[in-house]
Amino acid sequence: MISSIRPHLFLLLCCFPVLSGCKCEKPETTTLPHWTFADVEFFPADRSLNRPEDGVVLPDGSLIVTDQATGLRLVNPDGSNRPFGKMAEAGYVHNPPETEGCANGVTMNPAGTHLLVADVFRGGIYEVEIATESTRKVYQHEFGVNMARYDSHGGIWFTQSTRNRPEQNSSGLWESVWVGRPDGAVCYVPPEGAGAERKAVYLADDFVFANGLVLDEAGGLLYVAESLGNCVWQFEADFTAGTASTRAVAVEINVPDNLDLDEEGRLWIACPLRSEIVVFDPATGETESVFRISTQKSEELIGKINERLANGVSWADLALPELSAPAPGLMTGMILDEERGVVYASGLGNALMKLKR
Repeated sequence: MISSIRPHLFLLLCCFPVLSGCKCEKPETTTLPHWTFADVEFFPADRSLNRPEDGVVLPDGSLIVTDQATGLRLVNPDGSNRPFGKMAEAGYVHNPPETEGCANGVTMNPAGTHLLVADVFRGGIYEVEIATESTRKVYQHEFGVNMARYDSHGGIWFTQSTRNRPEQNSSGLWESVWVGRPDGAVCYVPPEGAGAERKAVYLADDFVFANGLVLDEAGGLLYVAESLGNCVWQFEADFTAGTASTRAVAVEINVPDNLDLDEEGRLWIACPLRSEIVVFDPATGETESVFRISTQKSEELIGKINERLANGVSWADLALPELSAPAPGLMTGMILDEERGVVYASGLGNALMKLKR
């Protein structure tokens, strides 16, 4: 649930070409890292986060992650953290049980100046200026919004996981998690001042729980994760017009969640049910698992859950801590720290999992 932006060289995956006065050739594809749970460092160590479903990295190595109570938190390299942005002033509310909000996806704009934060329970999309922390609501959708991203023209692309309404609080979303419904969608909102009414246009609306999405503007592609359809879809996208066409399967994979692209155009996919990160290379069509947590109990639960989902039966009673243990919670995404060669696995618990090369 559950950054296409790539402003820096991803040292974990890329190498610098040597400038010698001649034309430099594109470096060969680098070898992917691999980790096990033995490589995990909980971050921050005091496990003081609140549902860090998603996050972005800043140039100094600090992170901004989602926080259900306040919307966002800034996590410093030493692990100290504080609320970030002025989400409450812009209308973000989490005051259970009367009102439940859920900041879910957070992404950075291509210029690296602003964030978009999506509320998966209440449908608000908020823009946060990083330098000042000033926040405003830029769009209110009628249903919950899982993740939203700016393109380089100021258009907003977002996923609607299901038709859950704000007055349902968390129940509307979780009902579609337990038993998939084909009412998820991917939408586009035109840039401000574009002349057209700033209203979401539905590009596709038959997803069984639409989730992460990532924009490959250089390649003219849009990727969308359909979690309970066990598929990541690829669309040909016109980022100037805000249109998507030629829908095709990019990769079939068990319950994909958040997506990201590395500097070499490889698609990183978080799979929460399997506590796994998989990397798909569009150039070769190959997938490679780079991180997985597996126990005998989790494997038993995964088998039962997949069987129930295939038969349209709720798996709510199988959402046990043993499904994700020893992780701090279901792993829903990854934050690629391109400067320092670190990947942070994000999720629904109280800490990130830091993976270093």
